[in-house]
Amino acid sequence: MSTLHTVNKSPFERANLQSCLGHAQDGDCVLLMEDAVVAAMAATALAPKLADAAQSVKIFVLGPDLKARGLDPAGVADGIGVVDYDGFVDLAAESSAVHAWL
Repeated sequence: MSTLHTVNKSPFERANLQSCLGHAQDGDCVLLMEDAVVAAMAATALAPKLADAAQSVKIFVLGPDLKARGLDPAGVADGIGVVDYDGFVDLAAESSAVHAWL
């Protein structure tokens, strides 16, 4: 089974998203939450890196955290799914492990 990787820090302040993407294996899921949601936006410098990663891992962003930061879910980069809290629970339940990148 796959691992769910959660990233909660802004990739513009810390390197935990870069580390996560370097360790995630084919079939794993990455969930961007809290301040990490800024990485999901299509207009960021990270969009190409996330697009590359999405070829082997599934990438999601927590919709309520986008809204809490005034970000429009319509601006999320292609290949990144938007989930709500129920979707977060589903991702965790479907994974064999959850790894938090703090």
